[in-house]
Amino acid sequence: MTTPAPASPLPRPDRVSSRSSRPPRAGLPARIRQAFFASRRDTVLTLALLALIATVAPGLLDWLVLDAVWGPQPVAACEAARGQGACWAVVWEKFRVMMFATYPFEEQWRPGLAIAVLIALPVLSAWPRMWNPALPGVWVIGSLLAFWLMGGGFGLAKVPASQWGGLPVTLMLTIYGIGLAFPLALLLALGRRSGLPVLRALSITWIEVVRGVPLITVLFMASVMFALFMPAGFTIDQLLRAQVAIIVFVAAYLAEVIRGGLQAVPKGQYEAARALGLPYWRMMGLVILPQALRVAIPPIVNSFIALFKDTSLVVVIAIFDFAYAVKKSVETDVVWKKYFLEALLFSMLVYWIGCYAMSRYSRWLEQRSAQVR
Repeated sequence: MTTPAPASPLPRPDRVSSRSSRPPRAGLPARIRQAFFASRRDTVLTLALLALIATVAPGLLDWLVLDAVWGPQPVAACEAARGQGACWAVVWEKFRVMMFATYPFEEQWRPGLAIAVLIALPVLSAWPRMWNPALPGVWVIGSLLAFWLMGGGFGLAKVPASQWGGLPVTLMLTIYGIGLAFPLALLLALGRRSGLPVLRALSITWIEVVRGVPLITVLFMASVMFALFMPAGFTIDQLLRAQVAIIVFVAAYLAEVIRGGLQAVPKGQYEAARALGLPYWRMMGLVILPQALRVAIPPIVNSFIALFKDTSLVVVIAIFDFAYAVKKSVETDVVWKKYFLEALLFSMLVYWIGCYAMSRYSRWLEQRSAQVR
């Protein structure tokens, strides 16, 4: 008598590939139909938008690209094309003033390198392979290099911070405003949820007072009032005061965003961490904060984008950021003044690139955190 062959064991649920459980992805025509023509209302809106684009796009394309004046052209070339195409020659003519403002002309290669360093630091930080203990050292070295290039010394001619301006200043205020405000916001968010009444009251006071006033007010306080509290003969650079004001302001808003993420963590996670005997800071660092920050990624990045644009407000305390440098580079030149719109569009493009890069990285980070959850 032959024994029957043993049945193949059923696959364990934890070994079944997650890809097999996913529904097959629809093709491109089906996705287009679902996104734009799913209902009668969607179809009408899609056709109306297409008609509007078909009406506006040809003329806009002609003015922006086809009939525009490109490259290092004299203002006479723009005058000849006045009303027909954009004068992008103004960007070529005023590019160095737009990017570096009042920085000494012969030394402007230094802020150019500083821009590359300042952009490289967040780009490297966004790379998962750089998420290791060496990353803080990279930031320290990169920051010292950027400030050495901007300020000089050790073989370079010294340039006071009062002559800094343009895109390097905007990047510094944004990058270091984010980097230094984030840990402060973590402490404020944890302090607001603390069981210690004094710590909780101080955190609530800081958050509510700062969030109750506009950024311009905080900048004025840092620029004017802060100097009154300093000892006689002791001064702090205007740019540093603006940086501190931005850190204080952004930290208050980020604290509330992080607090929302902490409240979204299920109470059972806290209880499970305590049951394992984890002390407070290990519980927060290993169990609670990773989950809270994952939930809070969209509003956190939204705060970063808002800060990148709000740095233009430092002009009220006489700091020439990128937006103001673009504005003044054209306004102060009678010959090119009439092409202010093209210069404004160039500054809008730079800000859009920065904001779009942050938003796309936010989407990628959300997807990555959902996969490793």
